[in-house]
Amino acid sequence: MTDTRQVVVVTGGTRGVGAGIARSFLATGARVVVCARRPPENPVEAAGESAEFRPLDLRDAQAAHAFFADVAADHGRLDALVNNAGGTPFGLLAESAPARQAKIVELNLLAPLYASLAAYEVMRGQGGQGGGGGSITMIGSVSGSRPSPGSGAYGAAKAGLENLARTMAVEWAPAVRVNTVVLGLARTESAHLHYGDEDGVAAVARTVPLGRLADPSDVGDACVFLASAAARYISGAALHLHGGGERPAFLDAASVNH
Repeated sequence: MTDTRQVVVVTGGTRGVGAGIARSFLATGARVVVCARRPPENPVEAAGESAEFRPLDLRDAQAAHAFFADVAADHGRLDALVNNAGGTPFGLLAESAPARQAKIVELNLLAPLYASLAAYEVMRGQGGQGGGGGSITMIGSVSGSRPSPGSGAYGAAKAGLENLARTMAVEWAPAVRVNTVVLGLARTESAHLHYGDEDGVAAVARTVPLGRLADPSDVGDACVFLASAAARYISGAALHLHGGGERPAFLDAASVNH
């Protein structure tokens, strides 16, 4: 009997937001493959199912091509790719070596490009859910649309990633839909590296209109939607997942209208 479940690849899906995305897809019954350079410390599981881990350095275009070809050959198809892998440590531009900044751009812009090209080669020749060959979702960031002190190269890469997604959506239609989830502040196991201790995390959460940081499951649910037939006419879009954004600083600095 043919297995009709979605086949989904989540890059960087072994922890944090990526693991949350993988769990959301597992909860729908999808067959999920997660990739990273190192295996997860704990299995990524949900609804009694486990994600399959395969090692991959996404910065290697040839390795990415072989990876997606193997996934499609082993599972019979590829329905969705979520380009989640990325990130950056804090570092002011003038205090960081150019080589370090280049690596940040490579991970956050070039690696998703390589993965998307490899996935497209598989998807374009198949009939997928929603009438197309597949769905690609980029995990962007609000850092790509505002100044990003301490993570300038990362913000620039995320801005480029959203533009890249819009171009792919035009070039690869109608076979493959491409969208971006523009993520705001999120709480993961590494949140303390960005926001500090629990008091710092709570203080940052209070700056979000909805009163909390995003949970990885929030991101996962958005990705499930974009990869589903319910989003069959959505392509080239940017879904802002930031809890309402950020309160303008001038409102609190002003001496009137509080």
